[in-house]
Amino acid sequence: MNPILHCFPIKIVKPVEQTGPNYVFYRWMLSIFFSITICATVTAQDSTSVAFYDTIPYAVKDSLPAGQLKTTDSSTKKTLTPEQVKKRVKIVTAANIVGYTAILVYLNQAWYADYPRGNFHFFDDSGEWLQVDKVGHMFGAYIESRASYELWKWSGIDHKKAIWLGGLSGVAYQSIIEILDGFSEEWGFSWADFGANVAGSAIFLGQQFGWDEQRIKIKFSSHITNYSDPELQKRADEIFGSSAAQRYIKDYNAQTYWASVNLKSFLPKSNLPPWLSVAVGYGADGMFGANENIGYDGEGNVTFDRKDVKRYRQWYLAPDVDFTKIKTNSKAVRFLLTVLSAFKFPTPSLEFSNGKFKVVAMHF
Repeated sequence: MNPILHCFPIKIVKPVEQTGPNYVFYRWMLSIFFSITICATVTAQDSTSVAFYDTIPYAVKDSLPAGQLKTTDSSTKKTLTPEQVKKRVKIVTAANIVGYTAILVYLNQAWYADYPRGNFHFFDDSGEWLQVDKVGHMFGAYIESRASYELWKWSGIDHKKAIWLGGLSGVAYQSIIEILDGFSEEWGFSWADFGANVAGSAIFLGQQFGWDEQRIKIKFSSHITNYSDPELQKRADEIFGSSAAQRYIKDYNAQTYWASVNLKSFLPKSNLPPWLSVAVGYGADGMFGANENIGYDGEGNVTFDRKDVKRYRQWYLAPDVDFTKIKTNSKAVRFLLTVLSAFKFPTPSLEFSNGKFKVVAMHF
C-alpha cells in the first residue's frame, strides 16, 4: 500500500482486487499500541528525573531542595523542572495516541472496512511499482521518526531516549499497518515493506546518533500528470484516483523521492550558504499496474492491456534548499520551515533514464 496514504485524510479509490484486514485484530493491535506507548511514557518519566539528576554535581545536589532540579528545553533554552518535563511527556504521549488512533480509524473506514477478511499471511510485493512504493515506505518511516523525535525532544526527556523513541516510532507506526495488511486476502504482510520501514528509521537514527543532526534528509515531491492517451488517462483515474489530491499522493509515475545532502554540514569551513543542498532523486514512469500494465475485473477478466507502454526507472540530480537552516525568531515560521523540509524545493534537475540524460526545466 502507498505509505503516503497513511498521512493524508483523502477518500481512497479502491481497486476491485484489494481487500482489508480483520477488524477484531485491528482493535487488538490498537490496544497493544496504546500499551506500548503508555509503557514507553512511564519509562521515560521514571528515567527523566534520574538522568537529569545524574548530570548535577553532588555538591550542588546536596544544596538543592527537593523538586528544584532542572534541565533545559532544547528548543527555547529555558530550564525545566522534572514536574514540567513530566507534564510535557504526558502531552506528547496524548498527541501520539490521539493522532495515531485517528489515522488508524480513518484508514480502516476509508480502505479496510468494506472488504472481506482473511487469515494472516505473507505476500511478496518486492517487485511491484519498480520499488517506488518501497522508497515511499522508507520516506514515511523517516519523516515519522523525525517528527516524533522533535516532540520527544521538546518534552525535555534525556536526549538519547528522545532519539530512540522518535526513531522507533517511525518503524512501529508503519509496521502496524503492515500487520493489518497481513489479514488481507490479496495483500499480506510484506517483508519488503517492513524492511523499507526499518531502513527509514535507521537512516534517522544513524544520523542523529552519529552527527546529532540530519545532514541527509529524505524528501518527497510529486506533480499532477494528465495522460494524453485516453485509455491511459482512464486507467490512471481507476487506480490512482481522479482528483488532484488523490493523484498527488497516489500516482507513482509522478512521484520522486530524494536524498538531500546539506553541503555546509560536510564542508563547515566553506563559504557555502547553510541552506544549500544537493539532492539525488529516484522515480519511475510508465506504470499502470503493480507488476505489469494489465488490469483485471473482479472475476479475473482482462479489462486493460497496455504492455506496449514501457516501464522504466528515473534518476535525478538537482539543487535543493534545506529550510531548517534558515534562521528565524518566529516559532510559527520555524515550524512551517520544518514541515517544508520534508518536501523537495522545485528546481531544474538532470534526469538519467533509458540510458540517456535530459534536463527537466522545473522538477516538482
